[in-house]
Amino acid sequence: MFDRVDTALLRSLEQDGRQSFAELGRQVGLSKTPCWQRVQALERAGVIRGYHAELDPQKLGLQVHAFVHATIDATKHDEFEAAVMRHPSILQCFTTAGEADYLLHVLVPDISALDTLLREGIARMPGVQRSVTTVCLKTIKRRSAISDCLR
Repeated sequence: MFDRVDTALLRSLEQDGRQSFAELGRQVGLSKTPCWQRVQALERAGVIRGYHAELDPQKLGLQVHAFVHATIDATKHDEFEAAVMRHPSILQCFTTAGEADYLLHVLVPDISALDTLLREGIARMPGVQRSVTTVCLKTIKRRSAISDCLR
């Protein structure tokens, strides 16, 4: 699907999405224009979805990461998902197989804010029947590069 150059481009861009096409090309063995063309093709194909800055939550006063397993009434999935999409403290939401229907990754300033989110936010979302929360004490591994999964 992707050749060696595409994979190298993706790895390099995941490490530094702000580098110039000249620098990127130098790293993967291409001149600037063919490098730009390859990146454009990866963007058009939807492989590269965008570029963003990585923010430090703690320096922004967001101290508590938690994971919430939510069980939902079978007729309310669409409404629940729409509510999740609107809520700013929910960073990620995944459908799951197992005891719960969804896994939510939430980020809030403190335990009091987590309590409010759970009681007044998530518990009141459409169809929520039950939730179980796990509070993160320490992050061991933040994020691996997706391109590292390409072998």
